[in-house]
Amino acid sequence: GGNIIPDFLKSFKSFKGDKQQNVDYQGIVMLVGSPNTGKSALFNQLTGLNARVANYPGTTVDISAGSATINGKNLLVVDLPGIYSLESGSKAEKVAISILKNEFANNSDELSKCLKIDSDKINSLKKVIIFVLDANNLEHNLHLLLKTMQYGLPMLVALNRIDLAEEKGYYIDPLLLSHELGITVVPIVAITGKNIDVLKKELFKIFETSDKQDKAESKKNIEKLDLWKKVDSIAEKAIRYSPFRATTSRQKWGDILVKPWPGLLFAFLIICASFAVVVGLGMSLRQLVFLPIIREGIIPGLTLIVNATVPEGILQRILIGEYGVLVKGLEWPFALVFPYVLSFYIVLSFLEDSGYLPRLSCLITGVFQKMGLNGSAVIPLILGYGCAVPAIISTRALSSHKERLIVITMICLAVPCIAQTGALIALLAEASIKTMLLVFLISLLAIITAAVILDKLLKDRLPPVIMEVPDLLLPKANILLKKVLILVKSFMLTGVFPLFMAIAVASVLYETGVLKLVGNILSPIVTGWLMLPKEAATPLILGILRRELAILPLLEMDLNFLQIFVGAIVGLFYVPCVASVAVIAREFNVFTAIYVLLLTTGTAFFIGGLLYRIGILLI
Repeated sequence: GGNIIPDFLKSFKSFKGDKQQNVDYQGIVMLVGSPNTGKSALFNQLTGLNARVANYPGTTVDISAGSATINGKNLLVVDLPGIYSLESGSKAEKVAISILKNEFANNSDELSKCLKIDSDKINSLKKVIIFVLDANNLEHNLHLLLKTMQYGLPMLVALNRIDLAEEKGYYIDPLLLSHELGITVVPIVAITGKNIDVLKKELFKIFETSDKQDKAESKKNIEKLDLWKKVDSIAEKAIRYSPFRATTSRQKWGDILVKPWPGLLFAFLIICASFAVVVGLGMSLRQLVFLPIIREGIIPGLTLIVNATVPEGILQRILIGEYGVLVKGLEWPFALVFPYVLSFYIVLSFLEDSGYLPRLSCLITGVFQKMGLNGSAVIPLILGYGCAVPAIISTRALSSHKERLIVITMICLAVPCIAQTGALIALLAEASIKTMLLVFLISLLAIITAAVILDKLLKDRLPPVIMEVPDLLLPKANILLKKVLILVKSFMLTGVFPLFMAIAVASVLYETGVLKLVGNILSPIVTGWLMLPKEAATPLILGILRRELAILPLLEMDLNFLQIFVGAIVGLFYVPCVASVAVIAREFNVFTAIYVLLLTTGTAFFIGGLLYRIGILLI
């Protein structure tokens, strides 16, 4: 995995949003293949942490791009969206196919915006395809490979997951496969980095040789073939089966975890264990590491500097006052939120790389269908516990508009993002673990209730979905760490910076008296219905900027047990952050965004006031 921490620090220092560094590229490498073939793992091996993701212009499709240096040659590596077929109709596949068909020529202006390099430069560079061939699904992958060869571009085949194939009792001869295809085949294990150096050497050779391939003739030759017969012939020759094949323990567990029994029991235990790790590890990091560093080390030093250099007045209060940028702007994002973000990313990356999430999708399909959803909807929901924005975007993969609307409602209404979860835990855990669990139970009930109601109101039929279930794997520690570091880098830019800016805005509004003025307007609802102190109107205003800001200021207030509970419930259901609303408007329309705002605000105030009164009766 290399020296990950220095690589991360170097790449983070040079990372500037979605702007690519000024690199003099000498070639373009396109990674092509079906989903779940290890294409992204190979991309990470080639580019390290120097990668970024951008929307392809005119679409909502993401393309990953990064730099790789091979024998002194700077190459731009582009990870195209996974495709099952070259005759597909999904947006992601259309983009991948369009790039292959046009060879970057007809759509170079769009690509130059996406890849951040000049369009003339794109057309002048040599392009090479690395086709990622999954050794565990050779026949279907071979058919797609033969179709891709029609475009006549220089090509190299990365035969991935050879370790899993051998574990299952068969061996694929790369030399014979290379002879049959007429192109170089390199067996690799992308997740561990096995033979990546060999792949780089072969890639360098292709860029060093002149491309004299007749593309029209290549396409003509492929079109003459009966592709499926050709695939059967190649597979029959290339695959060697062991006479002593046996089912491994990994295969047995993979089958167990996808069956209703005992799969559902294990799913419950895995989810509980994941929650326990996120909370326990996050709380330990917060109390033992981040809080002492921020509160006892950094903030006192900054306060001394400001007191010594900035005269008393509004500017000093904005910097180190009640909502001081240099106090709350450091304490809230780094000491209270980031520890839980880090622990969540560790757990999520482990579940993703192990291959468990697709099994969970299959396992709960029956339950989800009662709510008008297929099991694949669990992926956006889990992503929602990280951040609502990528979760909303990931609903594109769902099979119908009805499913998408149900899932974004569930996410925006009662799925707390990791920053909001960290704020809730900070508010509730030390007061009462039982109360914290009760809040998350209410969240789960609200999610289910919203889905069931929308399923009854929306009459569209639920289409069937085919899901691929990859092999169950034990994630490699170095790969897991690299993935977590990439996610942390992304959070620093897309999470911490917006939160810091929102606190800065809040500080200015507070010190200029604007928050107090608006708070007076909301006071009847806050004090009369929610039974919270008048000051609690301030978090409700700040929560519009960032959802966790509806909760974090409550930590500074002298609230009783019931008020803390009500504040947490209101914060849970309160309006999504501005970024989420903007994404909903873009992905759906303005009316859907307004519907989400009205639903979340109404639910937050109604349930919060109702639960206060129920609490009074019970007490």
